[in-house]
Amino acid sequence: MKKCWIIYNGSLISDKFLDQARLMAEACEKADVTPIIYKNYAIKMNLAHPLENRPDFVIFLDKDILLATYLKNQGIAIFNDPEVIETCDNKAKQYLALAQANIRIPTTIIAPKVYPKFTIRHSGYFEEVLATIGLPMVIKEGHGSFGMKVYLIHTEDEFYVKVDELRGIDFVFQQYISSSFGRDIRVNTIGTEVVAAMYRHSDNDFRANITNGGTASTIELTPAQRSLAIAAAQAVGADFAGVDLLFDDNDEPIVCEVNAASHIRNIYNVTGINVGEAFVHYILKKLG
Repeated sequence: MKKCWIIYNGSLISDKFLDQARLMAEACEKADVTPIIYKNYAIKMNLAHPLENRPDFVIFLDKDILLATYLKNQGIAIFNDPEVIETCDNKAKQYLALAQANIRIPTTIIAPKVYPKFTIRHSGYFEEVLATIGLPMVIKEGHGSFGMKVYLIHTEDEFYVKVDELRGIDFVFQQYISSSFGRDIRVNTIGTEVVAAMYRHSDNDFRANITNGGTASTIELTPAQRSLAIAAAQAVGADFAGVDLLFDDNDEPIVCEVNAASHIRNIYNVTGINVGEAFVHYILKKLG
């Protein structure tokens, strides 16, 4: 019987992270795979000694890139690969990959690196950004989950306050898709297949994330939504992804972002589909 390690971040106190791991463990058991759930710090990265009691593969539900890379360097199959996790964890890096693959995304400008004690306020750069994207616009920090660290900017004063706050931090300027206010679609993909999808809606926030108070329901994807979600996941190299789609003025899809450690509890509650089951079957097939 194969053995799988399921790794999540042990420093996070919310039960949702352990719950995610347990859903994946249930999927492993249904596929006759023995799951062992670990907090990330339970695995010692002692570079002087080889890892003992190695698993056949790891389902990595964390953003501890160093640990994922350590396990990969030990010759263990990691899902998702640490390079994929790192790409998706930094939105600026992710949008570079999506643009390279000609994936439809909102107009996006990646902010240049500015050290915290310095500024480019009077260089003319920010005026060019405002002229290109216009207001309102969205500013997104490179690292953020569950809709956090995403800001809807309405005025130039708000814009300059925020860019001053973000000196030293990776972030992007992005076109605000007003036609998608408070609504999006979460699509879970495995390999080149769509496994589950849900429509998310909020009456009170431009972000539709359930964590921020949004609600969800089932949805039948259009061919365009389905193909774009798969293409976006493939663009970042993800075996397992949660792709968020926005709606343009004609309700055609635009990729908001791709999540490499997408939580699957909410989509399970909405659709009755444990995405983990399809993920484990995919891994076993890929490993042979």
